[in-house]
Amino acid sequence: MLRFTIFRILHAVPLLVAVILAIFLMQQAIPGDPVQAMVGDFPVPPAFREAIEKKYRLNDPLPVRIGTYFNNLLHGDLGFSYHAQRPVLDMVLERAPRTILLAAAGFAVAIPLGMLIGVLTGTTRRRSMDQAGTTVTLILYAVPTFWLGQLLVILFALKLGWFPTQGMGPLLSQATGLQWVLERLHYLALPVAAFAIHDGMRVARIMRASVIDTLGQGYIVTARAKGLRRSAIIWRHIVRNSSLPLVTIAGYAIGSALGGAVLLETVFTWPGLGLLLIESIRTSDNLMVMGVVIFSALAVVTMNFVVDVLYALIDPRIRHQR
Repeated sequence: MLRFTIFRILHAVPLLVAVILAIFLMQQAIPGDPVQAMVGDFPVPPAFREAIEKKYRLNDPLPVRIGTYFNNLLHGDLGFSYHAQRPVLDMVLERAPRTILLAAAGFAVAIPLGMLIGVLTGTTRRRSMDQAGTTVTLILYAVPTFWLGQLLVILFALKLGWFPTQGMGPLLSQATGLQWVLERLHYLALPVAAFAIHDGMRVARIMRASVIDTLGQGYIVTARAKGLRRSAIIWRHIVRNSSLPLVTIAGYAIGSALGGAVLLETVFTWPGLGLLLIESIRTSDNLMVMGVVIFSALAVVTMNFVVDVLYALIDPRIRHQR
């Protein structure tokens, strides 16, 4: 197991380096003047431009800038945001918990919802119910999360007035304790709903396919022959054995959550990494963009590594595969 773990780490590190290098090179190719973006629409004096370019080493040769950036990364330095006038790492660590909260709450709703729909459509004896459930699942999964979020805002926030339209909480609040928690949950409801509906349908599709495959296994036939009730067969045997493939999509789901959060957080003005990324792109804050992307890439690579290790623990045959 130790050998397998080391082997996966040796695969993950070059992948992460390649992603960072690719993003760095793409940013260099994007047109724009970071010095002008810093001062806005005002003219930039030559002396000021020269000082900024020297301070942030903007005129260094590309190989030198790449080497400097990776050397700083090894020391835990993501750079300094000239727009926010704060270290990039501080900004990322400040915003990351908010995005993680949104994603975790979304998964907490999406996984049970998707599993329930997948089991119902996979075990139903009515073909019409299965077809209807599959159709609805595909339609909801195909709807982009940002568009679904806008629909939820229009219906439940603007039309019905049940939920706030944006933000993580009121600007001025004196709530404490349980009241403070309920207040935040009120703001969290719509973005979590948009997140959970989309990802829940992904889980439902995978769960349904796994349930149908499990139904054809010999131990299910044996359980029926023993006279076990249908509900017992479903929950004790089918659900338990069909849930294993959900581990596989965990790494992809994390990446999808961080990627989808960019637009979803913009719709709801949720102050997380997604909104920070959009703001940094608008202001040409390249180091901040790199910081957010690196955090997202690290999260995805780490999650994929954890999934590989979990699968190796569950199925020992995987440890001997290369």
